[in-house]
Parts: sequence; C-alpha cells; structure tokens
Amino acid sequence: MTRIGLIDYGMGNLHSVQRALERLGAAVLSVQEPAAMATCSGLVLPGVGAFDPAMERLHASGMVPAIERWCATERPLLGICLGLQLLFESSDEGSAAGLGLIPGHVAALPRKPGHPIPHMGWEPLQPARPSPLLPAEADEAWMYFVHSFAAVPRDPACITARAAFADTTVTAAVWQGSIGACQFHPEKSGLAGEQMLRRWLGWVEAQG
Repeated sequence: MTRIGLIDYGMGNLHSVQRALERLGAAVLSVQEPAAMATCSGLVLPGVGAFDPAMERLHASGMVPAIERWCATERPLLGICLGLQLLFESSDEGSAAGLGLIPGHVAALPRKPGHPIPHMGWEPLQPARPSPLLPAEADEAWMYFVHSFAAVPRDPACITARAAFADTTVTAAVWQGSIGACQFHPEKSGLAGEQMLRRWLGWVEAQG
C-alpha cells in the first residue's frame, strides 16, 4: 500500500484530503516533523489561508529544510491550493520568501468588473503540457477553485493546465521534475478530482 505523508502545519484542509486519498487506497500519515517523512513514498502539501503565515508555520515546524531535501532527491510531492503557491519564490500576498522549489512568483488575480475576488467556483481545465496529473488526451475536467492569487512560473513549460479567469487564463496546475501542484481542490472536485489524485498515486507507486 502506498504511504502518503500529509504535511500538517496547521493551515491545511487535512481531513478532506486525507479522506480522498484513503478512498483511493492510500495509507495516509500526518507529518508534523521531518522524522515522520522517513516511511513515506510521497508527500502532499495542502494549504488554506495566507502566504506569509503559512511560511512562518512551515519554518516553525522545521519542515522547510526537510521538504527541500525531499525534492532535491526527486521524491514525489503534490501541492494543493496554497500548497502550490508556497512552492514558488514569492507572492504578491505578502513579503515572506516561499520555498523556491519552482522559479517564479504568485500574482494577485486581476480585478475586473463582474469577476469577484476571491474566485470561487467550478472551471474547466485547459490542458497544456501533459504530466502525470493530466495526460495528453485528458477529457474536459471541471475543478473547484477558491483563490485570490495564481502562480506565474518563470518557465511556462511547467504549466500542465490553465483555467479561465475574466478575460485571461491563469495557472491551474504545474509539474516540474517530481513536483506536481494544483491551484484547485481535487478533493472537492468530484470524479474529475478523484481521477487526478488516482493518476498521481499511480505515478508515485511506479516510482518504487
């Protein structure tokens, strides 16, 4: 059974993510300190809230160097919502440095009449580069978003899906090396979200 470490730093939707992974057959371990990562095949970095407090909590937990070492050895990590944003170098939301695992920054969504912020609701993904999260021939997948910021990778080739917002598109999911992340909530996105998590778990298992 694949064991997934769910990073618990006090700012994540842990229970819904844990239930979603367990329904798919994964064993889920709460990770509150680096030592707990030792028996995990993959990590999930969830997040709900603001960028700076999240980074403060991650640093206080001692998890930042452990996450950096984990990714440096190309072990699987999946970021969800704020967890995606924390992977980048900085955010318009605050002044703290992010994890910097993916070059780029997180920008505030553009303010447009008729498009309230935070952006809340269902949007179809627009596939970009194929990845273990989204295959080349992906069916139309509607995912549930709740966010006021979106990642702007320095290298757009890491974007694996986009979503519409106002008169533009924003980053919906990224993949770089062994790191995947999604701005939407797959655990709240019905069958489409379940299928994406299933693909990721299958990829983790295949890494041995």
